Amino acid sequence: MKLFQQMLVAGASLSLLAPIAATASDVINLEEMNGYSRSKTKSSRLDSKTFINEVSEDIANLKGRVDGLEVKQNEFEAGGFSDTTTLDGKAVFALMGTDHSKDKLLGDESADGRDSLAAAYQYTMNLNSSFTGDDNLYVRLRTGNGHGNFVDKEYGTYLSMGSGYSDELHVDKIWYTFPVGESNTVWVGPKIENYYMHATTPSIYKPVTKQFTLGGNGDAYGASTDSGIGWAYKADNGFAVSSNVVSKQNGTTNGFLTNQAKTSWATQAGYTTDQWSVSAIVNQKYNGWTDGYYESLQHTSSNFTEGVTNFTAIGLRGWWRPQETGTATPAISLGYDTTDFDGAPEASNNSTAWFAGLTWQDMFQADDRIGVAFGQPTMNEDEAHEPFAYEAYYEFKANDSITITPTIFGGTNRNGTDGDDVFGTILQTTFKF
Repeated sequence: MKLFQQMLVAGASLSLLAPIAATASDVINLEEMNGYSRSKTKSSRLDSKTFINEVSEDIANLKGRVDGLEVKQNEFEAGGFSDTTTLDGKAVFALMGTDHSKDKLLGDESADGRDSLAAAYQYTMNLNSSFTGDDNLYVRLRTGNGHGNFVDKEYGTYLSMGSGYSDELHVDKIWYTFPVGESNTVWVGPKIENYYMHATTPSIYKPVTKQFTLGGNGDAYGASTDSGIGWAYKADNGFAVSSNVVSKQNGTTNGFLTNQAKTSWATQAGYTTDQWSVSAIVNQKYNGWTDGYYESLQHTSSNFTEGVTNFTAIGLRGWWRPQETGTATPAISLGYDTTDFDGAPEASNNSTAWFAGLTWQDMFQADDRIGVAFGQPTMNEDEAHEPFAYEAYYEFKANDSITITPTIFGGTNRNGTDGDDVFGTILQTTFKF
């Protein structure tokens, strides 16, 4: 019997037995009194025994009612929040100021309104549910109000916390994953991206601007949230291989893996130890798929205006980290991409990109982070001016749940145009729960 039941029954028993004790006391007093006869005493004792039997029946009835309440409580709990589901989340505030030189080149500093100081937020809830103990149903709920520079790919100002949901709560991701045997994992879902299904982590650099995600978020790794399925194999010795397909269907009537749907098929192989990792990926994209955050506008327009719809991107990634943090030696993440376009003019049928990210941890206090990233966004061989992008930040914890990250970022010749530059500052605060 649970403690709650025991307390109820004990309390009821004491309240019901109190008159019994009083009656028993009366019996003893009657025996000491010479004015009462033996028959009177015997009668009193028989009455007490009868009363005790009645009390016992009441206690049994009370116990039955408590047991019934427990059953109803269990039924209520079963219909409540599942004990196999966990919830965590975060809220991010960002204040970003940007300065674009393109407006000045055109002779009008307010030509397109890109120079601005603006604030935005993102709110995310992650729900993870298991039904067997090894599987997982993942749902990400997200809202936010980032727009303009917060979600602009053209100049690399798109923030990792950027969201164009206009204050509306959306199911941002949803998929189901389960193991097959001891070394294989399968993903399937109507809203998933390639990079969640890769077997090897391509980069350990944590970016502020989304262009530096995954060691350069261009042709080889760029993805978008749509219907997908994937598989990964991880061996005990650090070797891993994965293959996955995502087809753009959300909001359309295009069929999965048909010529009407833009499709990305990524296959990755890698090897990882505690201190370093190397990996290679081949990403074949069909039917005019575009998604890059780390590329010049010239690269996109010069290829896809020629009727080219298919291309193959190869990405090489590697990272290394020191055995101890808090030293002058940073963790290093590197990336290189090359892309070939089917049927494009010879001058623009190939493009390249490279990335480098440096991370120092625990430099001034526990759990702080210094990050510096730079590189060349994806550009065609015939572009006259090489684009360049960078960011630098310091992330520190105000307490266990609040992180503050001041950042500077920018780029030169950002879209292959001489003098087409951007500079910005960001103050970002993250609340985790």
